[in-house]
Amino acid sequence: MAGVKTNKGPLIYRQKLATRITHWLWVICLFFLLLSGLQIFMARPDLYIGKQSGFAFDNSFFTIGAAFEGSAMRGFTEIFGYRFDTTGWLGAIWVNGNLQGKSFPGWLTIPSYRDLGSGRVVHFFFAWLLVATLLGWLISSLVNGHLRRDILPKPSDIRRIGPDIAAHARLRFSHGRDYNVLQKLSYASVLFIALPLIIVTGLCMSPGVNAMMPWMVDLFGGRQTARTIHFLTMLALVAFVFVHIVMVLAAGPLNEIRSIVTGWYRTDPGLEPDPAPAPEPETT
Repeated sequence: MAGVKTNKGPLIYRQKLATRITHWLWVICLFFLLLSGLQIFMARPDLYIGKQSGFAFDNSFFTIGAAFEGSAMRGFTEIFGYRFDTTGWLGAIWVNGNLQGKSFPGWLTIPSYRDLGSGRVVHFFFAWLLVATLLGWLISSLVNGHLRRDILPKPSDIRRIGPDIAAHARLRFSHGRDYNVLQKLSYASVLFIALPLIIVTGLCMSPGVNAMMPWMVDLFGGRQTARTIHFLTMLALVAFVFVHIVMVLAAGPLNEIRSIVTGWYRTDPGLEPDPAPAPEPETT
C-alpha cells in the first residue's frame, strides 16, 4: 500500500484491482439474477417446507396470487396462513389502467413481460458469471493476501466486536486501513456461506444435476426445500446489499465509492501514510 499526506488524513491504497473488479461484477450479477429470478419465480409463486417436495402436496407457507372479491380482482400475499392484501404491488398488478393477475410488477422482473424462457437464459448466464467471479476472487485473494488480511477475522478483531457494535449504533465510524470486525464478519458470511449456498441450491433445481448427483437434493430435504432455501438466501443477500448501501452512505459515500473505484481511501487524521511511493503491483 502507498499513501499521500493531506490535512484530512492520508490516502491509502486499500482496494486492489481484483477486489474492485469482482465487487462490481457481483453488483451486475446480483442485479440480473434477482430480477430474472423473480421472472422464473412467477411460474410457481409458492414456497414449500418439509420433506415433501412436489406441487401436489399442500405444504406451502408462502404464496403470491390473485382472487376475485365479487367482480373485483385483488392481489394477495399469504405467509403461514396469514393473508395480506397486496393489490397493485404483488399478485394483481396495474397494467394500462387495468388490474392483471401477475406476481410482480414489470419493473421488478427481466424481461418486464411474462417470458419464462428468456428469464431462464438471463438467470443461467449471470449465475455462471457469479460462479466464475467467486472463483476468481478466491484465487486472487489467496495470492494477494486480501483474504487473510481483510476478510478473515482474527481473535483481536473478535475482542473488539462489542465496541464496534456500539460505535455503529451511534453512527460513529472510524476510517482506518483495515476493515472493522463487523465488516469482516458480514463479508465472510456472504462470500463463504450465502453465495456458495445460493449456487448449490440453484444447482439442485437442475434436472441434469438431480440425475447425476441425487444426493445433493437429498441433502437439502428435497428439490422444493432447496428452492425455498435458494429464495430465502436471495432475500438475505438483498438485505445485506441494503445495509451495505446504508453503511456506505453513513460512512461517507464519496470516500467509500472512490475506494471501490480507484482503490484509494482517505483515513482519519493521525494515521501514517504507507511508506511505499506507489501502489504495489496488482495481482489479479
